[in-house]
Amino acid sequence: MNSREIWVRGEVAAREYLKAQGYRILEENFTGRMGEIDIIAEDDGTIVFVEVKARESTDFGYPIEAVTPQKIRKITLTAQQYLVMRRLVGRDVRFDVIEVLRGEITHTPNAFSLKDAAKYSKY
Repeated sequence: MNSREIWVRGEVAAREYLKAQGYRILEENFTGRMGEIDIIAEDDGTIVFVEVKARESTDFGYPIEAVTPQKIRKITLTAQQYLVMRRLVGRDVRFDVIEVLRGEITHTPNAFSLKDAAKYSKY
């Protein structure tokens, strides 16, 4: 299986997992000026920005380890753009990471916050 297939399967698995947990999927693969957000969902009124990382092995580390300071900055800035575009500024937001490792899902709610964009501004 190539990396594209792993990525697609990971996103499908993450989306189905979130739906099963009662999340409402708002957008998939939202692209803004600074980057892309894999899944944007709503959970009990909270807007949840989800980064999905899928791997078939840990040869290069666990999937969540690929969520670098640079990636966090891009995601948070893209999320801010999304909130402005959709007139959702002021809503509660959360940033989650879903790892898909050999088909097994690990969900990390509140993996980082909007404040991390400023913290990682040097990247």
